[in-house]
Amino acid sequence: MPKISKKGSEMPASPIRKLVPYAEQATKNGKSIYYLNIGQPDIKTPEIALQAIKQNDIEILSYSKSEGSEEYRKKIAKYYLKNNISVHHDDIIVTTGGSEALLFTFGTVMDVDDEIIIPEPFYANYNGFLISSGVKVVPVNSRIEDNFALPPIEEFEKLITPKTKAILICNPGNPTGYLYSKEEIQKLAVIVKKHDLFLIADEVYREFVYDGNTHYSIMEEKGIEEHAIIVDSVSKRYSMCGARVGCLVSKNKNIIQTALKFAQARLSPPTLAQIASEAALDTPQSYFDDVIEEYVNRRNTLISELQKIDGVKVVKPKGAFYCIAELPLKNSDHFAQWLLEDFHVDNETIMVAPAGGFYSTPNIGLNQIRIAYVLNEESLVKAVHILKEALKVYKG
Repeated sequence: MPKISKKGSEMPASPIRKLVPYAEQATKNGKSIYYLNIGQPDIKTPEIALQAIKQNDIEILSYSKSEGSEEYRKKIAKYYLKNNISVHHDDIIVTTGGSEALLFTFGTVMDVDDEIIIPEPFYANYNGFLISSGVKVVPVNSRIEDNFALPPIEEFEKLITPKTKAILICNPGNPTGYLYSKEEIQKLAVIVKKHDLFLIADEVYREFVYDGNTHYSIMEEKGIEEHAIIVDSVSKRYSMCGARVGCLVSKNKNIIQTALKFAQARLSPPTLAQIASEAALDTPQSYFDDVIEEYVNRRNTLISELQKIDGVKVVKPKGAFYCIAELPLKNSDHFAQWLLEDFHVDNETIMVAPAGGFYSTPNIGLNQIRIAYVLNEESLVKAVHILKEALKVYKG
């Protein structure tokens, strides 16, 4: 019998989606589920984006340019300028979601067996994208006891080898909700210049920053223009996950020219979704003000309820819409499956993402879960109540 590839065997299942079959069966069995496992906002997509599709009289849905339409990229550049990021539209390649921007970036700056340093826990799909690119993940552990702050720079330096090509961060962070400070970005800037590395920042949650804090982009930092690469997306910013439109941004011309070759190989990003995404850039600030207020209220409710449960440890996120909760148990994978298969309160249960899949170091984070607070406050209170009751009876 023919064998699948080693790469395919090593490809990890998504900790976010791998429990879907159990959730589907639970639904068939009549249970209602509060979905805390996936960052699919329940916030309405801006009407201006939806109308751009509904009112479009396009007759031929043709290819766009491989790098994305010029009109859209010029408008993205104006958006960045409002966020203190000065880039030309030729510094931008539109991609099929932030996922493709990551794949293009990895293909552009790293070869098979090269290494990339990532503070963990990190977005689980980084693992999958890097394995498919043949690149080795070198994790540097950030701890819940330190609020998931950037590990000391000395810890990064210990891990740098001749194979190290880049450092990757997510800011604000998925799955932790941690927001890197200007000072932390500057520390990373020093190290990438010293060791001639790339600094890749996944900034898809840029708008979602709380408590009077501000987001500081790596592209605001002077002196690392040749090192800095931003990965971005419309998915969370405008609640347009299904549009599958993102972008790769860099002032390094070699990066853009090389990434363009990958973009040409897949032909073009989706034309209709670019029309919606271009329109979304005209979304008024009031939309974000309302959304941020909603997420702050949800976060505060979630954290307050979690802190009432004995043995649960949780850090208050500064951005995005996720948090990591440490539970008084040994294996959150088994617990998450048990919740769907064997537990309910009044025929309701919850679906969470086991956090072990957000680490690449073996046997770390096994007692943690990621919670996405993308449900309304009433649902979050009910969901945490179910978690509390489940922990009382779970035998492990």
